[in-house]
Amino acid sequence: MTATTLSAEAQVGPWPRHLGALALAAALLLALFVRDAVDLAAIWWTSTTYAHCLFIAPIVAWLVWQRRVELGRLTPVAWWPGLLLVAAGAVAWLLGDAGSLALARQLGLVLMLQGGVVTLLGSNVARGLLFPLAYSLFLVPFGDQFEPPLQQVTVAIVLPLLHLAGIPAEVNGVLIHAGRYYFEVAEACSGAKFVIAMAAFGVLVAGTCFQSWPRRLAFMAAALVVPVLANGVRAFGTIWAADRWSLEAATGFDHIVYGWVFFGLVMAGVLALGWRWFDRSPDASAFDPTTLASEPRLVAPLGLAAAALVALAALPPAWSAVTARHVAPLPSRIALPDVPGWTRVPLDPAAAWEPYYPGADHRLLGRYARGRDRVDVAIAAYADQREGRELIAFGTGVLREDDRWVRVADLPAPDGGTAMRITAPGPVERIVATWYRVGDMDATGGAGVKLATMRARLTGNDRAAVALHLSTVGGDPAPIARFLDAAGGPRALSSVATEPR
Repeated sequence: MTATTLSAEAQVGPWPRHLGALALAAALLLALFVRDAVDLAAIWWTSTTYAHCLFIAPIVAWLVWQRRVELGRLTPVAWWPGLLLVAAGAVAWLLGDAGSLALARQLGLVLMLQGGVVTLLGSNVARGLLFPLAYSLFLVPFGDQFEPPLQQVTVAIVLPLLHLAGIPAEVNGVLIHAGRYYFEVAEACSGAKFVIAMAAFGVLVAGTCFQSWPRRLAFMAAALVVPVLANGVRAFGTIWAADRWSLEAATGFDHIVYGWVFFGLVMAGVLALGWRWFDRSPDASAFDPTTLASEPRLVAPLGLAAAALVALAALPPAWSAVTARHVAPLPSRIALPDVPGWTRVPLDPAAAWEPYYPGADHRLLGRYARGRDRVDVAIAAYADQREGRELIAFGTGVLREDDRWVRVADLPAPDGGTAMRITAPGPVERIVATWYRVGDMDATGGAGVKLATMRARLTGNDRAAVALHLSTVGGDPAPIARFLDAAGGPRALSSVATEPR
């Protein structure tokens, strides 16, 4: 009788090799994109809007652990089509790097990590892990772009409630004059942070407590709508308390409710609303492994697939490094131009304002006058944009973070620009019109700047980026239009930053 000794792999299966390859590939990806990984962690740790992201990785780990028994019945294989997801992440990262768009770079990193799971564990395992993989997208801090519309929604909720309570109120953009006080419905008061966190919470509950898709969708609708309505009521309560007692008492109460109680109450209320319709047993299997036992096609050698994954992910940083060499310098000195019929005059200290562009290669600020018209001109220029030195970023441009000036409303602007009305204590108002140019492209708004920057970087063209702001004190935009006509248009004004004089 002869004894047959089983190999180690025959005894434990291929899981250790595949998990080891996945861990090594993930470590290499994180090392390759360490800046983006560190930026992600910093946002989770420091931003109140994205503090919930700190819980996403543990939740994903818990979701995977829930599936451990079912996963153990599947056989992992390396799978060539998984590289398509890696390639999608690489493209997203490249576009984000080219456009100085951190969100796209961070999304690209998460997609590449997801692609690593699909590539090195195979299609059957990936289908078993579909919900945890999809849920990991909440690692990406997104949603702050919803703040402006949610500000308007909050105003629309608050105003009729104030009238119903007998408090005289009128609105000016995002400013509410109610009773004795003025209130600003700022970005932080829009409720966006709670909507974003409730979206992550709602998806988790919908995916783990419901089986029926109509019930899942109904619960998600409640998870998104209830915090918006509740935030409007909270804002009304703050204004009502200020009118009834004092601004200090209302502010103190609001900070306690807003920071500690509000989200917990909203979350508990949404759970209570959906509790009776939960239709998935807590003991139910996450998935049926017998339905995922098909023989996969396009199987790859594990080592070769892992090497191809890392090589594919390394291509975007390499391309970015090559195109970064094509940066043309700006003129060493620039100056505001002479404008026919207009003369230079001192700035007005009573209504002092200046846009904020940290690290700009050139900055100009001056005032022009003709008759009773006064127009302030501000120009900022970068030879090349990068993180912390860019035209469009949080806290840069017309308004900086914690500025004494606040945005009241957006306005139409001449010649394809954008404009906004801003106000500061005094009170004093300004209208600020803005134009951007990247290389030889005129760009409108933040999205236009990002797209123009992407094109310039990907093609190796001129990357010089210029912001032009024309501002006038008061509510009449006509002086800006008259000055722009005399100066020859926004391109003629912004060219002083890139053309030698």
